[in-house]
Amino acid sequence: MQLHSFFNSSTSYRIRIALALKRVPFDYVPVNIRTGEHRKGTYLDAVNPSATVPALTDCDFSLGQSLAIVDWLDARYPEPQLIPAESEHRARVLELSYLISCDIHPLNNLRVLKYLDTVLKVTPEQKSEWYKYWVTEGMSGVERLLSKYGSRPWCFGEQPTLADCCLVPQIANALRMGCNLDAYPLSMAVYRHASSHPAFDAAQPALQPDFVSP
Repeated sequence: MQLHSFFNSSTSYRIRIALALKRVPFDYVPVNIRTGEHRKGTYLDAVNPSATVPALTDCDFSLGQSLAIVDWLDARYPEPQLIPAESEHRARVLELSYLISCDIHPLNNLRVLKYLDTVLKVTPEQKSEWYKYWVTEGMSGVERLLSKYGSRPWCFGEQPTLADCCLVPQIANALRMGCNLDAYPLSMAVYRHASSHPAFDAAQPALQPDFVSP
């Protein structure tokens, strides 16, 4: 099995966490999205036609989109189950996961930030405000969901789920971009708890083979 990944991609980070939690061995294949490798040659034609990371390949099977990958991993390697089977628990996990993956991440990913730079010609200050605004909008919703429905030490109970796989990379990137997250104590408690878990630690960007210091 191969994981096509970029160290700073939060979507790739999600899958590294999931694979580590499930203890599924894989070969790491770096894809440099900063230089556009995800839009070129064999990767685009044979690995991931959507021109994104991550992508997971297993023999002749190839799959992109992080949430679809986690769902496939759950079916293939059911322990631990990251998308719960029980209907209400499943719904809460997906609700928070979708909030992060659909409402926060798409507005602040690399291709959007590059568009702000190269096409709209915004200033660095304006780009930073854009990033922080959408983090604030999204993380406020995450915090309200955790306040109303969450339970410690993870987002929803005693075991990590897809929600935690999405939340931890989102917080890591927000901190890297200089966002103040003091207003989200429940979210940050999950993040701190996850930092002591071996699977989450192993998946962090700084430990990946393609890591480059800022």
